[in-house]
Amino acid sequence: MGITLASSQAVCKARKLEWPLNEVAVGVFETKAPRGYKFYLQNRSPPQSDPVLKVTLAVSDLQKSLNYWSNLLGMKMYEKDEKKQRVLLGYADNQCKLELQGIQGAVDHAAAFGRIAFSCPQKELSDLEDLIKRENQKILTLLMSPDIPGKATVQVIILTDPDGHEICFVGDEAFRELSKMDPDGSKLLADAMAEVKRDEWFAPQNKPKASG
Repeated sequence: MGITLASSQAVCKARKLEWPLNEVAVGVFETKAPRGYKFYLQNRSPPQSDPVLKVTLAVSDLQKSLNYWSNLLGMKMYEKDEKKQRVLLGYADNQCKLELQGIQGAVDHAAAFGRIAFSCPQKELSDLEDLIKRENQKILTLLMSPDIPGKATVQVIILTDPDGHEICFVGDEAFRELSKMDPDGSKLLADAMAEVKRDEWFAPQNKPKASG
């Protein structure tokens, strides 16, 4: 349903670029990415830990989802508002939170299907898999170690909550290795973007690209 972040800089840039902003609360602005994904920008300096404050998911049965995310997956409950049908959860005080928002009816994922990912100690992944199996909950991808040539081997398991939201748990140690900044990253991105632009030009011209 949206990502909330604290960034006066983002609000300032949006105004400068004349990007649509809708103030939904005092100092909180709703905006949309080009494909319709919602962002809620708090017009204030970000905390030292992480400017991304929370990710909000729609759920069809708040209590059922709370049981799954809190009782089964072990997330701590920070806030609960029965009247507004919302719960705020998290694994640590200084990390991005997960907000569950109850809605009327089933969750329609439409084309916005994504995945929530968490890193955790690798040794805990097999215990998590055993727990999910014992509770007869759905596992989309059993614990596996995908081969990533030239990089760290990361263990992952992918689950799904009662509303079909996909959840990926990743072995933290290898994930840290895999997510290190590539010193050639900027050049690789620029080259890839240039290649896309070349493809866009050649396609309507009905001309083959030169090779070599």
